[in-house]
Amino acid sequence: MTDTWQTIADLANLLDDHSTLPREQQVLFQLLKIQEEAGEVAEAAIGAAGQNPRKGRSHTWQDVESEVCDVIVTGMVALMRMNPDAEAVFAQHMQRIADRDPSRPGRTAAGHSPHARFAPLSSAPSAPEPT
Repeated sequence: MTDTWQTIADLANLLDDHSTLPREQQVLFQLLKIQEEAGEVAEAAIGAAGQNPRKGRSHTWQDVESEVCDVIVTGMVALMRMNPDAEAVFAQHMQRIADRDPSRPGRTAAGHSPHARFAPLSSAPSAPEPT
C-alpha cells in the first residue's frame, strides 16, 4: 500500500472506529460526505470569482484547489470504506480510463469519443429558411 493509500486506510479506520452506526449506514453517510465537500468546492469557486454580492471575493483559487483535494480524499475514503482493496479497485479503474485515451500510441479516436454517437453538426439537417 502506498503512503497515500495508507493514509486513506488510516482515515477510514478512524471513522469506522468512531461510528456506532451499522456498516451500511457508515458507507451511505461517507458517500453523502462527497456531496458536502463538492458543495464546498462550489462555494469556494463562487467566492474566488467574487460572484456572491454579499461576500465579494471571500476565497482564493488556492482555497478552491484545497476543496477539490478534500473531495478527492473523501471519495478515496468512501471507496476504502466500501472495499478494503480500494487501491487495486482504483488502479484498475484508472487503467480502464487510460485504455480508452485516443491519444495513446496505437489508438484512434474512432469509437472512443463520448460524443461518437451524435452526428457532427455539419451533417445535421438544416431547418427551412423562413419566408
